[in-house]
Amino acid sequence: MKNLRILTFALMSAFLLGGCAGSDNWSSKKKGAVIGGTAGAATGAAVGGTSGAVIGGAAGAVGGGAIGRKKDKKKKRERERNQEYQQNQPQDER
Repeated sequence: MKNLRILTFALMSAFLLGGCAGSDNWSSKKKGAVIGGTAGAATGAAVGGTSGAVIGGAAGAVGGGAIGRKKDKKKKRERERNQEYQQNQPQDER
């Protein structure tokens, strides 16, 4: 019964925080940490109770944050490459 309450809480948190994660103000790193932490806590609670939820949440947050950080770096490189490309284009004479 206790595991069910923890799992329910974790899933409700995932749905509530999932709405926030769609905001454009959040980096992929933050989104990944929130989503990974919630998913890890839910999985950990189902497998190992309270201590499993804590361990799973921490591991999920670290993993999700790392993946999100990698995505942020990729977006930054693409943005810089596009800016450089635009700057090197000849200007139209009007």
